[in-house]
Amino acid sequence: MESTREEQKEALETLVEFNERLLKNMKIIVKELSGARLDDTDIFLADILKAINWEIQVTNGTIELLNEKEQNIDKNTFNQAIIQLNTAVKDNDDAKMAAAFQGVIPLFEQLEEAAKKVIM
Repeated sequence: MESTREEQKEALETLVEFNERLLKNMKIIVKELSGARLDDTDIFLADILKAINWEIQVTNGTIELLNEKEQNIDKNTFNQAIIQLNTAVKDNDDAKMAAAFQGVIPLFEQLEEAAKKVIM
């Protein structure tokens, strides 16, 4: 059991390092989707979505640890925001995607803070 806990902490350590770049990139993609599209916006978007999926997998695997002492991550709120982002991506609507990212960004900031609490 303790080895699983240590593995979860290691995953959260990696998530914290990774999350800084992801948050920065999400803020950039909001600008691009809000009318400042570049030639590589679609590729950049795809990379961000892959990173989000990876962080969701880590979160799902560590949610009990993240919420062990107090509820740091509300899984329902998190899931709803991801569903909205997924819908916007499927609709291929830049304005909806930008708005959905703006809704997701605070949740990933919250995730980073929760992960930092666990690994400290």
